[in-house]
Amino acid sequence: MKRILAAALLCTALATPAIAQTAAPAPVPSAAPATDWTVKPEWISAHVRFLAGPELQGRGSATRDEAIAAAYVAARFQGYGLQPAPGADSYVQKVKVVRPRLEGEPGLTVAGKAVKGATLILGGADRVTGNATLYAGADAAGVPAGEVLFVSNPALAPSAAIRAARGKGAKLLVLRASEATAKLWEQIGKQPRLTSYLAGQPPQGGLSVIVLPAAAFDKAAKAAGKPVDMTLPGLIREEVETTNAIGYLPGTDPAAGVILLAAHVDHLGVQPDGTVMYGANDDASGVAAVLELAHAMSSGKRHKRGILFAAFGAEEMGGFGSRAFAAAPPVPLKDIVANLAFEMIGAQDPKLPAGTMMMTGFERSTLGPALVERGALVAKDPYPEQNFFARSDNYQLALRGVVAHTISGWAVTPTYHSPQDTIANLDIPFMARAVQSLIGPVRWLADSDYRPDWTPGGKPGE
Repeated sequence: MKRILAAALLCTALATPAIAQTAAPAPVPSAAPATDWTVKPEWISAHVRFLAGPELQGRGSATRDEAIAAAYVAARFQGYGLQPAPGADSYVQKVKVVRPRLEGEPGLTVAGKAVKGATLILGGADRVTGNATLYAGADAAGVPAGEVLFVSNPALAPSAAIRAARGKGAKLLVLRASEATAKLWEQIGKQPRLTSYLAGQPPQGGLSVIVLPAAAFDKAAKAAGKPVDMTLPGLIREEVETTNAIGYLPGTDPAAGVILLAAHVDHLGVQPDGTVMYGANDDASGVAAVLELAHAMSSGKRHKRGILFAAFGAEEMGGFGSRAFAAAPPVPLKDIVANLAFEMIGAQDPKLPAGTMMMTGFERSTLGPALVERGALVAKDPYPEQNFFARSDNYQLALRGVVAHTISGWAVTPTYHSPQDTIANLDIPFMARAVQSLIGPVRWLADSDYRPDWTPGGKPGE
């Protein structure tokens, strides 16, 4: 799951059968289970063991390991009988991304005096200037507007402070060091997350976030109202290449539209200290779901609608595989009837009915209820405050009007962005049952005339 927006948002260890769960809901009378096809746990396990195995070293965004993972997915697509995407002669798509990196510390001056010890968490711009505003409250709703915000209260979670600062249009957020900021630094791999961008496009900019040691913060915060200047003297921009894998199952009626089923193939790779972040749940599990849906949907009769299957690269860097896809889609966006992305389906969420997954933005469109009516084991997102809807690859399609959601398991599992995100900590039988529940509903969507709509106010930007 994308860490630029979310790095401090998730916590906790594995979903296991020992966790108390509520009873499963009664079967829906109109459900259409796929009784002629069974998703085998060993199929799911085989995909995840390769993608999250030690050989691929965590599939870091825009690395050779990510490219190998995409090649594996492409080979499976071809083996299932899928075709390359319309207009393409290959199952892989290469996307060039400019990735800045910082060598050394950021430069920071407050009231003209240099402040040492700053750690850059997020880098939205090469330079930020503005007057300092101090906030000592614990309520994110009280965060004031200001170009440069100093937030001192450790009771205000870094994730909440970041969301609030971004919402107020701040250019720089300065946090006081705490256990929570240390955890955030750990989760993003102990290296700053600078704003990357597609090659040929201008940098997007955005919020910058730095952490100061307690003593340095307390001293600097006394200069409220005084000018602050942050620079990145060691900034280097390098062009890297990420890889998408895309397969296409043509439909019998070209006018009926296309469905897009997707996940992201990358994870965090090898950290500067040599730690491997395997990414079994995030998101080898989602890729396994896409592969087994491709396996099932390509078997038997052809469907009315075409189906695109995609494994996007560089989601963890900022969703650049899906950005490139949405910017230059293989079919017109108006022809994409719906997009389902799969993210972290490897464990059951204890807040959900047994056996179910959550759909981000469930209430934003008519798609979720329609799938549930036909047997999909999905439910509303129990974490609306986390804004998961905007934190996966589905969002790039949703921004362009496509009804697009992400299906996830335990979205706040404690193994999130940790070395413990391994296949040993996945519930493979749960994953197999969850994917199984989607085959019938996806078949229905592929063979019907139904087109989901946004609910009033549900479309991003409305």
